[in-house]
Amino acid sequence: MTDSPDPRKFARPDGESLAYRIEKPATPAGPTGLTWLGGFKSDMTGTKAGALAEWARAARRNFLRFDYFAHGASSGDFSEATIGRWREDALAAIDALAEGPQILVGSSMGGWIALLAALARPERVKALILIAPAPDFTEELMWKNFSDEVCEILLRDGVYRRPSEYGEEPYEITMKLIEEGRNHLLLGKPIPIKAPIRILQGMADPDVPWKHAMRLVETLESNDVAITLTKAGDHRLSTPEDIARLTQTIETLLAEIEAR
Repeated sequence: MTDSPDPRKFARPDGESLAYRIEKPATPAGPTGLTWLGGFKSDMTGTKAGALAEWARAARRNFLRFDYFAHGASSGDFSEATIGRWREDALAAIDALAEGPQILVGSSMGGWIALLAALARPERVKALILIAPAPDFTEELMWKNFSDEVCEILLRDGVYRRPSEYGEEPYEITMKLIEEGRNHLLLGKPIPIKAPIRILQGMADPDVPWKHAMRLVETLESNDVAITLTKAGDHRLSTPEDIARLTQTIETLLAEIEAR
């Protein structure tokens, strides 16, 4: 089964709209649904999101995926985008579109958004699965690693167009994104999430170093945290073996939380 040509649209109060797709079985296999939270400049048609949609159909699970503001088929000007805006998108989508208790599956930046959403909706979010999670990436992986020249460009022009290894279009990084991101930093103090958390991380990831994921593990207050390191794994973690590892992690976690 393939996706329909056009996603549905969810109106936001400011006149923008979020594109989304939902797998909604007639008789769900269990009460817990899943919400996909994608990465920076990615969208819901990516390999992992599509594979999880197929898995959800076969497993009879509710599954929501959507494009953030200024991503994919959603509306918005990327120069106006911020971590706070994407957090609000996620909360609005979960509140209005997701069904039942949720496992949030966050990839890269989506891992940061998933953590922020779990903090805001502890009653809805029963577990997290984070793939190469990048909390605080605007500060720790961008600003602190930028050369003096790039920082000067950002401070002078308000935007830096960074070449991308994942497409022809450069990443547009704004000073607004960096500065607003500082309102949502998590790694400086214990993160008060008690839910089970599973992390999948490649040790050959050039974008989010595996030690960044370990720093997150150390910062989380939950004791039910497990990380799986794949020595040759890259940032995408989209090989058939990676997808199989992801779906097995989901199935095991679903069984654990629904048995309680």
